[in-house]
Amino acid sequence: MFGRFISRRRLSADPKLLGRWGEKRCRGFLTRKGFRKLAANFSCKTGEIDLIMVDNKGVIVFVEVKTRVDEFFEPAESVITQPKKAKLSKTARYFLAANNIQTRPCRFDIVTIILGQAGREQIRHYENAFVP
Repeated sequence: MFGRFISRRRLSADPKLLGRWGEKRCRGFLTRKGFRKLAANFSCKTGEIDLIMVDNKGVIVFVEVKTRVDEFFEPAESVITQPKKAKLSKTARYFLAANNIQTRPCRFDIVTIILGQAGREQIRHYENAFVP
C-alpha cells in the first residue's frame, strides 16, 4: 500500500496518508538501528502512541512520530507540547501495566520526518526526548 514511489503531491494533499507513510518510514529507520517493534498505533482510553519499540539494549521506547511536508511555519518537534507529553506518559503507563512490564526500563523518543520539496525525506531522531 505504501510503495516507495507515492507522489509528493499525493502525500502533501492527504494528511492521514502522509502520517501513515511517515510512521512506516520511522519503523524502517528504527529497525535499521536495531530496534524491534512491540506495537504500532497503540490506543486506549487515555490516548495513542504511534510506535512502541525495544532498542538493542532491551529498553522499551515509546515513539511519537511527526511527519510534515515542510517546516516553513514551525519545526515539527515543536508540536509536542506539555499536555501531549503528559498524555503520552499516561498512555505509556497504561501499556506497561496492561502488559505487566512496569519494571522494564523505558524512555520517550520523538522522530520527525520532513518530506521536503525534492530528494529523500529528512529523518531526525531525538532519543530520550523528554522525561515524564
